Amino acid sequence: MERVKIFRPASFSTAEIRRIAAAADSDYTIIYTRPTELKFVDFGLERMVQVADDTAAAMVYADHFNGEDPAPVIDYQAGSLRDDFDFGGVQMYRTAVLKAAVAGMEKEYEFAGLYDLRLRASRIGKLFHINEYLYYELDSDKRDSGEKIFDYVNPRNRAVQVEMEKVCTEHLKAVGGYLKPVFRDVDLTEGEFEFEASVVIPCKNRVCTIGAAISSALGQNTDFKYNVIVVDDNSADGTVEVIKSFLGDERLIYIAQDKSYHAIGGNWNAALHHPKCGRFALQLDSDDLYSDENTVQKFVDAFREQNCAMVVGTYKITDFELNTIPPGVIDHKEWTPDNGRNNALRINGLGAPRGFYTPLLRKLNFPTTKYGEDYAVGLRVSREYRIGRIYDVMYYCRRWDDNSDHGLDIDKVNANNLYKDRLRTIELAARIRMNSK
Repeated sequence: MERVKIFRPASFSTAEIRRIAAAADSDYTIIYTRPTELKFVDFGLERMVQVADDTAAAMVYADHFNGEDPAPVIDYQAGSLRDDFDFGGVQMYRTAVLKAAVAGMEKEYEFAGLYDLRLRASRIGKLFHINEYLYYELDSDKRDSGEKIFDYVNPRNRAVQVEMEKVCTEHLKAVGGYLKPVFRDVDLTEGEFEFEASVVIPCKNRVCTIGAAISSALGQNTDFKYNVIVVDDNSADGTVEVIKSFLGDERLIYIAQDKSYHAIGGNWNAALHHPKCGRFALQLDSDDLYSDENTVQKFVDAFREQNCAMVVGTYKITDFELNTIPPGVIDHKEWTPDNGRNNALRINGLGAPRGFYTPLLRKLNFPTTKYGEDYAVGLRVSREYRIGRIYDVMYYCRRWDDNSDHGLDIDKVNANNLYKDRLRTIELAARIRMNSK
């Protein structure tokens, strides 16, 4: 018997995966997912087989080269539920696992067959990362990281996303992590608050944008008292001077952090635990703007009408001059009342702008990190409580060279993805534990 046979799927449909499984007659089956030429380094294929033999893994994958550039990938874990998890082009399955996984496929998918295979294989055995550079391929997607992160919410990909959600939901049911649409009620009258809402703006070195953000926050029309809490984390570029220029407005609260480590999550915690924080804490990033003067009112109305612990709105991607740029409006229509919190374990974010019920967030707190802190809190809230949605554009997300996710190198992209997968792993474990009780 051959040790390895390589297949290049014509599509990622269930039918194509079935065809490959039926034709597989070697110990291992490689599904090569790229349209480009595949070339192994000397003895690279033999090394993959050796590691697969030694680990008895269900599937192995490896670091590689994109052209001449190193393309490392990350370790797979229980929370690596993103359908766009990057294995590289080479996925080498143990053929017995491939056939067993396919035998259990009862539903037909046009786009999600390979995703279904991967999740099924992960329930049979380990998906093992070989952190050695074993082959060459060429990635034709030359966009930077700041563009790629929005692919999963591009309306043109909606049919694909619907299938991916179905596959992930079935996987969560199989591993015990699925949550039924039953929620804990939240008492929105808890505690005494001088202000009904606070707009929270964490910032560091945003001299070019912080003034516009503060003006946007202070220019709101509401039927209740609100304030604006700006938390500066040791800016050294003139940001503090801009913030102080607004202190004539008594609604502005300025928090200057000490020199210890805070990151965005820590800055949020400082605002939430400030005695003048409002009943609802509403996000405004220092790069961005509210779409009009009614955003704060819409937030609070949504909390009251939907009786929820968190509200997520809709935003528009723009350039620095507020011209719309692709993919335009991001409304996260994939969030549904019955399955949103399950699908949240698959997608890479919950949307923006976000609002939080302060008494609950003072118990949960943000993780002290500068990336993924909002996603972590959203997952945690959704485990037990409703998350409300607003589908009007409330927010302009301005893309420019200083965005935190713009033009990242591969190591930083990997670090970010590894962290979000870790958040999902933690949350999935908590949900499985909660269901077991």
